[in-house]
Amino acid sequence: MKRDQIDTTHEDDLFDAVLALDNPSEARNFFYDLCTPAELEGLVDRWRVAQMLVKKVPYRKIAEETNVSTATIVRVARFLNNGFDGYKTIMQRQGKL
Repeated sequence: MKRDQIDTTHEDDLFDAVLALDNPSEARNFFYDLCTPAELEGLVDRWRVAQMLVKKVPYRKIAEETNVSTATIVRVARFLNNGFDGYKTIMQRQGKL
């Protein structure tokens, strides 16, 4: 199913919950409750890969440093360059881009 075909009502509820968090400690606790350790590790890995990609770190070096598969690195790169600009928006706000 394509993203534009999904009923976003429940997604909006989740995103509103994230926006209601006040600080990193609350965010950490929410994500610890929400995600399995493997799911959270995947999110952390993709965010780390995205930050390395904008610094022009070669894929092979990213894979070595993060133990993330090259398939995941390519997927993150695809969304970083042709996605919904979510990575770019946050990186700009954090001064990382």
